[in-house]
Amino acid sequence: MKALDTIAENAQKILDEVEKAVIGKRAVLEQVLITVLAGGHILFEDLPGLAKTLTAKSFATVLGLEFKRIQFTPDLLPGDITGTYIYERHSGRFELRPGPIFANLILADEINRASPKTQAALLEAMQEFQVTLEGQTLPLPQPFIVMATQNPIEFEGTFPLPEAQLDRFMVRLSLGYPSSEQEQEILRRRCERGHDDPKLQKIVDAHELLAMRQALETVFVHPDIERYIVELVQATRADGRVLVGASPRGSLALLKLSRARAALEGRDYVIPDDVKSVAHAALAHRLILQPELWMKKLSERDIVSEILERVPVPKVE
Repeated sequence: MKALDTIAENAQKILDEVEKAVIGKRAVLEQVLITVLAGGHILFEDLPGLAKTLTAKSFATVLGLEFKRIQFTPDLLPGDITGTYIYERHSGRFELRPGPIFANLILADEINRASPKTQAALLEAMQEFQVTLEGQTLPLPQPFIVMATQNPIEFEGTFPLPEAQLDRFMVRLSLGYPSSEQEQEILRRRCERGHDDPKLQKIVDAHELLAMRQALETVFVHPDIERYIVELVQATRADGRVLVGASPRGSLALLKLSRARAALEGRDYVIPDDVKSVAHAALAHRLILQPELWMKKLSERDIVSEILERVPVPKVE
């Protein structure tokens, strides 16, 4: 069996297992898995109680990854995340006490409640996959994934993420409310279990996940698809309603996510629909709109939708 065939097969098993815990959100779970395979970080922007934490924990279990949760609060310090050196009397020297950042999957809960200085402690980890303490550079476990959450309607006592840090999240996702049928299914399964935590099985481990990521490098991207990605990103910069458009990091995000989406569909080549399906999640949070548009209730997603309709779709043989 080819490596890409293994990705498609394992992906369905992973999603089926996670869906035992997170009910009725298959499309969002696919986006999460696509991002994990693409090697990116995820920002969940949603209201409380919509299974953001459950989603992160479920993926950590099913992917066989070490999971750590960091609750961000105004008094959280950078050392509380990265760790620090402590003087040990019995050995007579300073020894490292690693922080919770040293895990495979980090849940940065309510990330915008911590100060900018503490938020910045994640920047090196998210981009370079390492932490520098007392002049010593320490590599983080691989794979390393940050899933952060923030509440989109609570602003009191929060610190908005700077654009430089937003740009390091490959996607921004929202789970949203379940339908009435889905919510009743949540209650039914809870009654059947007899306890709160659903029991999930490990489908792959960290080593297999890294192999799946490497296999994505064999997914073919036609030059016309590359050009289509570039034109979409450049259209965000040329739009007069956008103050700051997507950076080249946005182009790379579209490329990686499109490859992962193609692999999940069982293909070894990217088609325009792959790019379209990930464009909102990859680009919307990278745009800063002109201030006057806030009163018109025009969102970044609306801009991306218009750009997708406006930019010609290539016909690739």
